[in-house]
Amino acid sequence: MNEQHGHGYPHPHPHPHPPEGACALVRGEPIAREQVDAVLAAVPARDGDRARPEALARAERQRRRWATQVVVADVLARRACAERGLKPPEPPRAGVLTAVPEADVAGLGSIVAVVLAYSAAARALLGHLEGHQSIPEAALWEYYERNRDRFLTQAAMRRGVDPFGGPFGEPRDADFLPYEQVKAGIEGELRQAAGRRAFFSWLDLARVDVVYAPGHEHPGDPSQPDHEHRH
Repeated sequence: MNEQHGHGYPHPHPHPHPPEGACALVRGEPIAREQVDAVLAAVPARDGDRARPEALARAERQRRRWATQVVVADVLARRACAERGLKPPEPPRAGVLTAVPEADVAGLGSIVAVVLAYSAAARALLGHLEGHQSIPEAALWEYYERNRDRFLTQAAMRRGVDPFGGPFGEPRDADFLPYEQVKAGIEGELRQAAGRRAFFSWLDLARVDVVYAPGHEHPGDPSQPDHEHRH
């Protein structure tokens, strides 16, 4: 499993290791390893991870670290919701995980995509952050101008109009959906993107002080021999 966003790898920590049976300490609160086991049970290993014994062992180590991040993010999100006065979301149900669309994995990274499927608190926090994003009018108009191909009318598409001009001439204003008609949709997309960026930044900062038990470190932590991280 890979994560495409975030750099919140913990630095060497003066605090004690988590107690026996805990995967991590979040602000001094031990998090039970059973929660990690439940996430692992809900997300079976990929068939490709079983090719060779050494590859399987490495993949399982990384899966445990990955699942730890999912559990820790839920704990952090529940704390963040409480701090913001949001209604306390229900805790995750053991072994229950809704399907994660591949598009979400591609756009969010596997950890964040699964966190949002697993944690009602993370979803509530993301919604709260999205709702507090302000998108300037200039940004909406710039998006409309820069992505003309997305706003061709059905008739223009049937005629094969090139939205950016070409050998067959420049498109006409009537070939595009009016700005006022699509403005709300553009604003929703940009607010969602800004909310996701705010969520990534929150998660990076929130998990910096988490103390992990051996074998539960961040899967992208460069101090670990199996670390894996890509953008």
